[in-house]
Amino acid sequence: MANQKLDKLDKQILKLIADDARIPFLEVARACNVSGAAIHQRIQKLTNIGILKGSQFIIDPEKIGYETCAFIGLNLKNPESFDKVVAKLKEIPEVVECHYTTGNYDLFIKIYALNNHHLLNIIHDKLQPLGLARSESIISFHAAIDRQVSMNELSEDSETSETSELSENSEN
Repeated sequence: MANQKLDKLDKQILKLIADDARIPFLEVARACNVSGAAIHQRIQKLTNIGILKGSQFIIDPEKIGYETCAFIGLNLKNPESFDKVVAKLKEIPEVVECHYTTGNYDLFIKIYALNNHHLLNIIHDKLQPLGLARSESIISFHAAIDRQVSMNELSEDSETSETSELSENSEN
């Protein structure tokens, strides 16, 4: 979806719920000085236009035994097989992200493995059969920064007609 311009209320709501996805709508409404119904309408509209993609509990992989986090650059023997390879990657539960990239790799994936031996097995038994020309693995020791995009940097000087509609609907 194209870049959506958000008004001040949208940004305030997004900042509050990004900081705490479990914050009650009534608390958001109080902080924003609007009704609970207005917050509910805004959240629904932000979800409908694709800005919000739901909420979730985040599991710490290390706490459940996944001690190795690796980023792997993949080069395919046959670049026309992108879609088939991505479909197969979706079937590998240890693959948690997959990106089409520019630069040295056709695809760049993030994997969680129980340990280095498990990572080796994933690469050998699950990735190599996908038709890789080569791969390059980078093991992460620790994520120094792991956060969502900041709501603080968005400018507040313009609105799209969609955001204007959001304002009108939430005030009614």
